[in-house]
Amino acid sequence: MSNLLILLLIAAWAWYTIIRVKKSVHMLQLNAYRSERYFRWMKEHPEKAMYPRDVWPALGIVFLLPFWGLTDAWGFSLAVLWAIATYALLIWRRPKTVEKKKLVYTPRVKRLLVTTGALYVLTLAIAWLIGVNALVGFLLLLVAANVLVFFIVMIANVIILPVESQVNQRFFNDAESIVESMPDLEVIGITGSFGKTSTKHILKAVLAAEYNVLMTPESYNTKMGVTRTIREQLKPYHELFIAEMGAKQENDIAEICELVHQKYGVLTAIGEQHLETFKTLENIKKTKFEIVETLPEDGTAFLNKDDENIRAYPQTNNCRTMYYGIDADDLHYRAAEITYSAKGTTFKVRKYDGTSVTIETKLLGRHNIYNILAAVAIGSEKNIPLEKIARAIKGVPPIPHRLELKQSSATLTIIDDSFNSNPTGSKMALEVLGSMPEKKVLVTPGMIELGEKEYELNKTLAHHAAQVCDFVILVGKKQTEPLQDGLAEAEYPQSRYYVAADLQDALQKMREVTAPEPSVVLLENDLPDTFNE
Repeated sequence: MSNLLILLLIAAWAWYTIIRVKKSVHMLQLNAYRSERYFRWMKEHPEKAMYPRDVWPALGIVFLLPFWGLTDAWGFSLAVLWAIATYALLIWRRPKTVEKKKLVYTPRVKRLLVTTGALYVLTLAIAWLIGVNALVGFLLLLVAANVLVFFIVMIANVIILPVESQVNQRFFNDAESIVESMPDLEVIGITGSFGKTSTKHILKAVLAAEYNVLMTPESYNTKMGVTRTIREQLKPYHELFIAEMGAKQENDIAEICELVHQKYGVLTAIGEQHLETFKTLENIKKTKFEIVETLPEDGTAFLNKDDENIRAYPQTNNCRTMYYGIDADDLHYRAAEITYSAKGTTFKVRKYDGTSVTIETKLLGRHNIYNILAAVAIGSEKNIPLEKIARAIKGVPPIPHRLELKQSSATLTIIDDSFNSNPTGSKMALEVLGSMPEKKVLVTPGMIELGEKEYELNKTLAHHAAQVCDFVILVGKKQTEPLQDGLAEAEYPQSRYYVAADLQDALQKMREVTAPEPSVVLLENDLPDTFNE
């Protein structure tokens, strides 16, 4: 067998392997490098983790050798040529999926790719030791390395875990030293099942009226996200630091609090989210309240008292606690006289000392009133005049993908609420849609990461949609089965909903059903690439 053929085979195999490894590492990154989540994703999507077509290069061994009945040299050459041609076909015909969030080549990803590459070099070396003349063993080992690529990447992730832990701890210690070197810095922590990011942006605008403020960017709300923000952006001249704190399991909030030593803690809402990892609502409550229970004696908690889960939790920290809301009793900051329009929301904030101010905002939805109330409360407690706070809020633009109002054309308005839907937030988004006078259309793939309750909660979402929407577009035939069942249960006419194969199909249908009459479309949730069907 020609050495040239073997080299061509190895080159074709390596090219295809790089494509498969990149896809696998991307999925691992989207699963936060957590092997247990990555493995669960593999179990739930076996057709994406292990491609049947990856065995095609080995089929020449099965069919070509017996069929041609040639000498070993000719038969082996034909089998190798088959494998080379098949790898070329696999590369050429690989699925061209549109990635919503591309692989980010962070230092961790680079270390992971190097480790994975070393495992594949070892695989190739073992195949070579088996002997290129023993074609069956050589080729089968290469093919197996493609079929099992997701497992090999997971093994590489486990191998580098001690290194990543040391790197992360070094970064964490560095960030902690920076915070400790700024004794006058005051930290405001914000957490909740939803509303964190919007509250953060509104609060930044309010506090920036009188203070030098830094906030965690985008969704940098994990321990390492906050760590990175401190190391790269926190400067000695900053007076206030707003840290958004996310959680997917117990102690996630406490670990961030241990780093930043927050003086103020905001809890926006508690709901059923990430139940796959939290398991129960009680675990979510306990985790979210870590931001309150870790406050110092001179700290202040700002809590949404309208939220029944917050109101019912037995808080043990006796720190100063300020309540905001709309309907609850004994509020320190209350919103009243609320009016909505296509331009936004207007309402009055009444403070516990008897003063009040009228707030005008471009932001939509009842939940944004709560987000604004939290910002007003903190700003006022930091001695910023209410009128100055109102001016700052009036200038806050809609937060991207969080009930963001967009005028797509003269007759089509989009309400973009595509960032991370949850049961309470989706219900509030539908309330906003229902307040609009135009034709009302919902586009959604449903909600995810809700554990055992995911089916029922999505059915409930469909019930709400049936009461509000003139037309419903569901994204993903398998993903939206609970929504389809919910619409049927609500006796919603089949002629008024459509199940799209993917987002592009859904958008095409949206254009069809909205033209030419005036319409408002709610885009509720946009699933990550890991949920593409």
